[in-house]
Amino acid sequence: MIRSMTGFGESERDTPAGRLRLEVKTVNHRFFNASVKTPGGFDRFERDLTEGLRNHIARGHVSAYLSLDRRTAETPQGPVADIEKARQYKAALEAIQHELAIPGAVELPMLARFGDLLRAPEPEAAPSVDAELVREMADEAARAVVSLREAEGERLQMDLEQRLRAMGEQLERAEERAPERLLRERDRLRRAVAELSEQVDVDEERLAREIAYLAERWDISEELVRFRSHVALFAEALGADGAEPVGKRLGFLVQEMHREANTIGSKANDTVIAEASMALKEEVERLREQVENVE
Repeated sequence: MIRSMTGFGESERDTPAGRLRLEVKTVNHRFFNASVKTPGGFDRFERDLTEGLRNHIARGHVSAYLSLDRRTAETPQGPVADIEKARQYKAALEAIQHELAIPGAVELPMLARFGDLLRAPEPEAAPSVDAELVREMADEAARAVVSLREAEGERLQMDLEQRLRAMGEQLERAEERAPERLLRERDRLRRAVAELSEQVDVDEERLAREIAYLAERWDISEELVRFRSHVALFAEALGADGAEPVGKRLGFLVQEMHREANTIGSKANDTVIAEASMALKEEVERLREQVENVE
């Protein structure tokens, strides 16, 4: 079973500092490449997050975003009254009132005009969140990513297997045509030499060597055998247990398939084989596009 490199996972936890939420998104990349963003005061957890994700994700560009909703924090978030400063303001106003013989009393609406009597609570220097909890969140989100990757991998595998079957059909087509092509070319060459031999003496032994040389130059049996070997190895990798990433191995096999398809085309000297070679290269290109997203 193969895995796609496209995935998404998330995890949430309630903590004394507020509600933590971790979102993880992955796309294709040749190696494991992590980008981790955290709120202020949580940068010390970046390594824990990266290692937790790496334990489950072998390849791909991984974007992890940790956010904190402080509205659910255990500490009060409302304004705090500065009682001592209010007492000082009240005493100062009463002194003014007494000295200037101003009637009335110092009341709350009057004190409320002084904005510095209310202040926001001091933020925590370091959020009270345990590193183990963050690692648990990374593990949970990564498992969700892997689950989605495996589901996408099943769909990828079905498409890849279909491409392999199409390649097998084209290989059979070329293999059936190859002997006929060699016999036809051999007979054509003999007819051409026979026409010339009416005017010029021909060395039959040399003619036989030339025919053998052409037959060897046009022979595609080795390319067909190697191509089928690559297809078999590709199918074997698709059927593996998924314990190890196979994307790089599949990418290498696709390159080798393309090489063999090119060689078959260069040796074709036949319309049917040339068409089969072009069809093989088209299927190989489709394989390559899909394999780029296999872990």
